[in-house]
This record gives sequence, structure tokens and C-alpha cells, in this order.
Amino acid sequence: MKSCISADSHIVEPPNCYIDFIDPKYRATAPRQEKNKHGVDAFVVEGMKNPLPLGLLAGAGVPTAELRIQRNANFDELPQAAWNPGPRLAIQDEEDICAEIIYASVGMVLCGLEDYAYKSACFNAYNRWLQSFCSEAPTRLYGLAQTSGGSIDEMIGDFKRAKEMGMVGMMMTGNPQYEDYDHPDYDALWQCAVDLDLPICFHILTMKGHDVASVFKPPRGHTANGFMNLIRGVQDIIGLFLFGGVFERHPKLKLVVAEGDAGWVPHYMARADHNAERLGTGLERIISKPPSHYVRENIWFTFQDDETAYESPKLVNNNKLVWASDYPHTDSTYPRSQQVLAQQMAHLTEAQKNAIVHDNVAAAFNLPGVG
Repeated sequence: MKSCISADSHIVEPPNCYIDFIDPKYRATAPRQEKNKHGVDAFVVEGMKNPLPLGLLAGAGVPTAELRIQRNANFDELPQAAWNPGPRLAIQDEEDICAEIIYASVGMVLCGLEDYAYKSACFNAYNRWLQSFCSEAPTRLYGLAQTSGGSIDEMIGDFKRAKEMGMVGMMMTGNPQYEDYDHPDYDALWQCAVDLDLPICFHILTMKGHDVASVFKPPRGHTANGFMNLIRGVQDIIGLFLFGGVFERHPKLKLVVAEGDAGWVPHYMARADHNAERLGTGLERIISKPPSHYVRENIWFTFQDDETAYESPKLVNNNKLVWASDYPHTDSTYPRSQQVLAQQMAHLTEAQKNAIVHDNVAAAFNLPGVG
């Protein structure tokens, strides 16, 4: 099997990420690390009631019994691979990973900020920091820029700058400031994404109602129910693009659903087709093909250890299933990624394995020759 490309890995933003790289007029309110009321390092963010502790953002490989202790880890106690390119490459070598697509961590939470001008300033700072991080190993560390979801013209500018900076895609905020992503006004943005060959990437926990707060305080029941509800956020994004005709109007647009697993996708496709055929929703005036067609053609799905993802030929043979390590987050398969893959993919052919761990993500993000 080929060396792996992780389709969804993260950094943990270091203390200087925003302060050193942000527009000077926002420096006084830039996200910064301070001690919280428990004496633990946390990011203080304008507009956020509670500081964001960092420990669980770097919980990869920590035994379950020790995660409560990890919650209170300070920045200097986190593995340097969470933010330092040199140690990060050592982790890649340990896991037989030849490259990673890099998502934000603190930036996931910032997606929920209501002040779009401030959010934009934060994301611009993060993009500059990430550019410097990835430049240390440009054939192994591939960054996704962030855009705030402000005005369409602003986002188009963000996409163009991201391409110039060497980013390979755009990490989208779950909710834009004006209208919603299926509105025709956004067609210029999607055409820009197509022209620049930049996939648009929606990660779990970046949508209103399906964010970090909703996980730990779900509307109903035990906290565990919040974790079970994570996938609903990305499913809503899929439905927005699918039933809004975005892929009909932009058949070459690439959408990546990050860390939402994939075993549920065949049922989603079947249910969407049933909806279009039987429920009189008027979709025939919006899309010309069954909804499942656009799911197969336009959407990539990342996952870590979703064994059910390998069970359906509709996924395995469609070149849209992409493995991820999620390092250094708690859900990461590190340090046992190769063991998990060997166990769960034992029934697949060599070609199928190579597609899932390497070829599909290389094609999605246009990474020729990686590994």
C-alpha cells in the first residue's frame, strides 16, 4: 500500500499565531493565550464568553483514562508536533504518512463569531501564520486557508490570496453573513473556486447549532447525544448545496466534508433520491439529475476509523472516500493508524486501498507526485 496522505489533520495555533500576524488595528483584541480561572493556558477571544483551553486539541494518543488530565494541559505540555513543522514531519514518518492537509483548531471555534470584520482579521492572520508553517515542508504540509463568510467580494479576494499563498483549498465557515450558500449571488464565488481549482472544505463543529457548545450542551439528553449529533451539521451543508442546485450550476465544484465519517452516505443518497422522486418537492425545476449523482461527482468525505465506510462499493469504488489521521486531535488514530487501516481494509484490493489513503485526496487537492 502507498504511503498515506491525511485528508484532515490539524495544528494547534501557538500563542503568536494571531497577535504577530494580525492587522495592527486588531492587535489589542487579537486572540491570545492567557491563564483561565483554573490556571490553565487558554485562548481568549473577543466575543467569546469562555476562554478556549487547548489540551484536548492535542489529545492524540492519550489513553482514554488520562483525557481528563489532558484537558488541563498547558501549551508547553502539548507535543511540539502540534505546531512545529520539524517534529510534525517525525510524526508523519512514524505513521507512514507522506503528506497532510492542514485544518485549523482554534479557527474552528472562531467560525462561530458574529463580528465578521473581526473574524476576517483573525483568519487573515491565521492564513499568514499557516503559510509560514507549511513553507517549512511544502511537499508534505498543505494548508487550507480560512475565509470569514463575509461579503462575496471579500471571500473571492480570500480565495485569490489563498491560491497565491500556495494553499490547496479553503476551510469555510459554516454560516455566511449574507443569505446562505445556495443563493445565486454566491455563484461568482463558486466559479472562482472552480477556476482556481480550490476545493471548499466544511469541517464538523463549524456550523451554528452544531458547534462545540452544542456538543457539550445538546438540546436534548446526555452530553453523548451531542457527539452523536455532530454529523448533522455537515449533512445540512450537503443538502444546502445539493438541493439548492449549486452543483447543477457548477458541475466542477469540489466540496470536502471533513471528519463527518462516511458509512451513512449510501443511505443519504438513497433517501435524497427518494425525496426527489416521490415527495413532490419541485426539485426537477432545480436539478436535472438524481441527487445521488451530485454526491458521487462533487463531494469527498474524510474519516478516521469508520469501519462502515469500507462496506459499500458505492463509496469504495467512487474515488471520493479519503482517509485522515486527524492528528493531533483526540479522535486521531495516532499512533496506531497503520494497524487500524490494516484491520479495516483487509478485504479491499490494493488499488482500492491506495485510492482511499492516497490517490483520491491527491486528485481532490491537485497534489501531483506526492509520495
